[in-house]
Amino acid sequence: MPRRKTKNITQLPRIKGIGKKVHDAWVAYICLNCKSLQLFSVESKLLDPNQTYSTAKWVCTKCKYKHSKDSPLPYNWLPEYTDPTSIKCQRFWKAFFRITTQKKENYWKLCNMCGRVLPFNSFDLHTGWGILERQMECRCCKAAINAKLNVLRTKQQLHESNIKRRVGDLLLKGEDEKVNINNLFKRFNGRCFKTGIKLNINDRKSWAIDHILPSRYLYPLSKKNAALLSKGANNNKRDTWPSHFYTNNELMRLAKITGADLSLISKNKPIINPRIDVDKCVSRYLKVRERSNLNKRIKDLKKLLEDYSLTRKLSLKNKKLLGYTK
Repeated sequence: MPRRKTKNITQLPRIKGIGKKVHDAWVAYICLNCKSLQLFSVESKLLDPNQTYSTAKWVCTKCKYKHSKDSPLPYNWLPEYTDPTSIKCQRFWKAFFRITTQKKENYWKLCNMCGRVLPFNSFDLHTGWGILERQMECRCCKAAINAKLNVLRTKQQLHESNIKRRVGDLLLKGEDEKVNINNLFKRFNGRCFKTGIKLNINDRKSWAIDHILPSRYLYPLSKKNAALLSKGANNNKRDTWPSHFYTNNELMRLAKITGADLSLISKNKPIINPRIDVDKCVSRYLKVRERSNLNKRIKDLKKLLEDYSLTRKLSLKNKKLLGYTK
C-alpha cells in the first residue's frame, strides 16, 4: 500500500517553532499548598525518582511553596507531619516524587497542534518518537486530522483497508461465539468500558460489541474477546490493537472482567492469531457468495494471507488451488 510522506498535507495549522520540543516530557503535579496544577518540561530525559527526591526543589509558580524533602508539609497537616526530619514527612516526599516521575505514564506531553500540555494517555503510541514514544498530536487533534485525511486517502488505500477488514471477518465466519447481550451488559455494569457512560440495552444504535483483539488480526468474537463500548468509543477503536487504545489499568480491568489473556492484549505490537485454521478459513471464504467475482476474491484473499505471512500455513492442496505451487 502506498504510504503518505511525512508532511502536513492537510494544511491544518501546527504551532511554529516547537521543533523537537514536541517530543519533550513534562512533569505535572498538583501543588500541595494551593492545589494548582504545575507543569514544567524536563526535555528528553525522564527523571530518576531517588535522585529527584534528594535534589528537587519544585517551587509553585502561584503560591511559591517549595516541594522538597527539606520542606515541612503545609499548615493544614498534623504537627507530626510538618517536621521535614520526621519519618512520616520523609516517606510522604519519597512517595510524592516517585509517583510523579517513576513511569512514562506519569508524564505529560505538548500537542503541536492545539498547544495544550496533556497527560500521557491523551496521545497515541508511536514507537521511536521521543522519550515518551507518543504521537505529536493529541487524540483530539488526531481525530480532526483523520477527518480530513480520510477524504484525502487514495482509492487504493481505502480499498485495501476495507478488504483487510472484510476478508478478516469472512475468514472468521463460523468461528465467532454467540455473545449473550444481557450477560455482556451485566459484566460491564451497563456502561461503556472506555468512557464509563451509561448505556441503554434497548437502544442498539448507541452501543457496540468490541473485538478486544481485532478481527483484522484474525481473532473471532467470544466471551473473552468482547467488550461493551459506546458507539463513539467503538468507532475510535475500530481495528486498533488493545494496548494502543486502552490504558494499562484498563487492560488489567478488562482481563479481570472478560478473562482475556493479559499478556497478549498488553503487547505493544499486534500479533496475528496463531491458532487460526487457515485452510478451513480459505474454504469458507471461497464459498461465501455463489455469484461473487471469484478471481477478485482470490486476489483479495492472497493479499491478506501474504500480508499476514499465512501462506506457509496453507496445505499443499490449497497452495495449488491459489496458485502458489503447481
